[in-house]
Amino acid sequence: MTIREASAEWQGALKEGSGRLRLGSGVFEGAYSFPSRFENGPGTNPEELIAAAHAGCFSMALSAILGREGHIPRNIRTTAKVHLGATAAGPTITRIELETQAEVAELAPEEFERLAQSAKTTCLVSRALAGVADITLKAVLVDAVEHQ
Repeated sequence: MTIREASAEWQGALKEGSGRLRLGSGVFEGAYSFPSRFENGPGTNPEELIAAAHAGCFSMALSAILGREGHIPRNIRTTAKVHLGATAAGPTITRIELETQAEVAELAPEEFERLAQSAKTTCLVSRALAGVADITLKAVLVDAVEHQ
């Protein structure tokens, strides 16, 4: 069983304090604060890291699903937008929008859409985020012939 690790350190009160997030691999370390999380202040935030994880996981899941169907993608680009809103429970991730574009030769758009939707529901991060009320997907198949 694979185990991944990250850590966070926080100093001070919620609104005036600050912290640092570190990935266990050491490839990322960044500052975070109340303004970077709930306003537009400098630094990163947990939701941005969730968006990166979701975009990366979805892209790999889509590549795997396409490959099983005999379609090796030339390129997959995915953006995830994590919406942070207020609910009765407090700040909540209310929605995640996935947008993906893929270059895949000899694949019909409707088949691509079906496979992309399958990747959305089966990717590990999508399953981990199942408590999010709304995860949407906009999938665009780019004509591989146009980009050669």
